[in-house]
Amino acid sequence: MKDLSQDVENLRDEMIVFLTEMCRIPAIAPDSGGTGEAERASFIMMKLALMGFDNVKLIEAPDKRVPGGTRPNIIVTVPGKNRKLPPVWIVTHMDIVPEGDRSLWKTDPFDPVLKKDRLFGRGVEDNGQSLTASIFAAKAVMDSREGQSRDVKLAIVSDEEVGSKYGIQYLISKGLFGKDDLILVPDAGSPDGSKIEVVEKSHLQLKVITHGKQAHASRPDKGTNAFLAASKFVARISDELYREYHLQDRLFDPPFSTFECTKKEPNVPNVNTIPGEDIFHMDCRVLPEIDLDEVMRTIRKVAKEIEKETGAKISFENVRKGKAPKATPVDSPIVKNLQKALKDVRGTHAKPMGIGGGTCAACFREKGLPAAVWETNDELAHEPNEYCKISNMVGDAKVMARLFQL
Repeated sequence: MKDLSQDVENLRDEMIVFLTEMCRIPAIAPDSGGTGEAERASFIMMKLALMGFDNVKLIEAPDKRVPGGTRPNIIVTVPGKNRKLPPVWIVTHMDIVPEGDRSLWKTDPFDPVLKKDRLFGRGVEDNGQSLTASIFAAKAVMDSREGQSRDVKLAIVSDEEVGSKYGIQYLISKGLFGKDDLILVPDAGSPDGSKIEVVEKSHLQLKVITHGKQAHASRPDKGTNAFLAASKFVARISDELYREYHLQDRLFDPPFSTFECTKKEPNVPNVNTIPGEDIFHMDCRVLPEIDLDEVMRTIRKVAKEIEKETGAKISFENVRKGKAPKATPVDSPIVKNLQKALKDVRGTHAKPMGIGGGTCAACFREKGLPAAVWETNDELAHEPNEYCKISNMVGDAKVMARLFQL
């Protein structure tokens, strides 16, 4: 293990060059105004060949919106000594989000800059860091004298940022993953790398529209103030939901469901008009044990109370409900082996946990395929001045290399 970690360490400079060159190539989905991942995939395939990987397959998902008409997914296999053992997968994504407001960047987002231990650029952390770490961990194991018992498989996919239809979901539909496979998705983590995500909260999002009657602000008796009614609803709904659904689960951080009023849309443009319509949005992250339909019934009940008090009407649009898939068991092979790898390499006692956000590991869990989410990062995904710590990338590669041996 000590020799293997040193083998990974010896690849540090090559990893920096690979990540820098790759992140100069935008890989943005057509949903976000880009042309897809084809150019970046070609770069990765070329590098894999130069590094000596000879079992590489390209699986293309049809998508007429991009040049060439397909979205690329790269599968790399490093055969193990015992083909009867289920393989271990590392699933990373090559697509990125747009840079956003360029004025907020201190460097060119598509010309990565290395400053001491940090490489700045769009996509260097999400998900370039782990993509690079997985490739070089596999190379270290492939080139070692010991090798590894089970097959190592890398899936470098498209479309993660906008739903995974042309990436993970497409690969699952092709039967690439088995129910006993060990699947690691390094696309979320913590600064110390001590958390292994095994479950997500359910989510409920909705648009709340309050309908009143517009009038002059000096004659409220002639109108129905939609903003006032909405404000009463906002003041009551979160308290009601937090009180009603107070269940706690220490696997999550925070350990309770959250019910938050978020985006507020403009109503009238001038100060002396009572608005006849008001719109805001809610985002709820709910423990898996709680029925989302029950939560929605509570929301409607409070709305009826406000309607009766104010004379306004409240309706709901864009109600999006996502029931959390079944958790990856905390004693599953991928979790136990990852814990052992972290203990062996870092002395870290990693613990399974749940999160409120969503990850693409849900695509696996929905199909009954246990998957764990883990990496070491500063949680800078989608932010301006995104960076990757080189020490995190190299350190995670060492953990992945050890995972491949177990």
